[in-house]
Amino acid sequence: MKKITVETLVQKFSLKVLAGENQLHNIITQSRVHRPGLEFVGHFDFFPTERVQILGKKEITYLHKLSHEERKIRIGNIVHYHPPCFIVTAGEEGLTYLKHHCEEQGIPLLITNKPEVTSEYIPKLDAYLVKELAPEIAVHGVCVNVSGIGILLRGNSGVGKSETAHTLIRRGHRLVADDIVVLKKLSPQTILGTHDEKTKEFLALRSIGLLNVVRLYGRKAFQDETRIALDIHLTKWEKDALYNELEQKVNYTEYMGVKIPSFEIQLQPGRDVAGLIEAAANNWYLKQQGYSAAEEFLSRIEAEITDSCTENKDL
Repeated sequence: MKKITVETLVQKFSLKVLAGENQLHNIITQSRVHRPGLEFVGHFDFFPTERVQILGKKEITYLHKLSHEERKIRIGNIVHYHPPCFIVTAGEEGLTYLKHHCEEQGIPLLITNKPEVTSEYIPKLDAYLVKELAPEIAVHGVCVNVSGIGILLRGNSGVGKSETAHTLIRRGHRLVADDIVVLKKLSPQTILGTHDEKTKEFLALRSIGLLNVVRLYGRKAFQDETRIALDIHLTKWEKDALYNELEQKVNYTEYMGVKIPSFEIQLQPGRDVAGLIEAAANNWYLKQQGYSAAEEFLSRIEAEITDSCTENKDL
């Protein structure tokens, strides 16, 4: 199970620490935050104690209106479960009582640099935690974004993955990762492709060496991450191994339980492999919109046959 510390969260979101400075090593393992509401009135049956707890204007206003003794009970019931930390988005004013409870229980109490709209702040925090805590694997390959579509290029070492990526970059597309591609499972349907930081912006070309695509071609040549939509295997040319079918059967490659549409492109001198990848990306997009070139072609044939039969009957 992946995990991050509260200190990582503090640094990422520039949070101010009001209490629990010695407990910033607390571990966060859950990818969603929680906004306690029912818990303040005594319902703990489904309290996600391992999640970061967010206190917005609504929760803080409620606590301010309670008597000293009632507030002590309500807060005490929650801190008793020792969540990783509390983040207050409603400002620092009047939090002395909350600071006292957190210091007593050793729970980090954090606040945003300025008051935030809690309903807008939570999705940002959730998105970050989902990515950081997502299950991940590293695979050998190249990841590119072609016309907004994430593509994983796979194949044996030396087959031409990086060279193909370079051609795509020259055509205005973007590199995400070369050699080592980190795949993160964000949901049962979503795989995110990114780099491993060390190789960020770098592309290795045989006979040329290491290139920094941003320095060579500008910021537009690189993208930090992309959702993987297609898995393309680049292989050496084999005579008579490919067939000119109206529509290729869809195969899938599975990564961490997520199936990604997959197909093979064979390489041969003079073959426009980058152009084929562009065509594959654009064709995949059209299929997502409900369009199939093969279906349209067959419908035209059927219409022509129908018209021909009608004309013969008329004769």
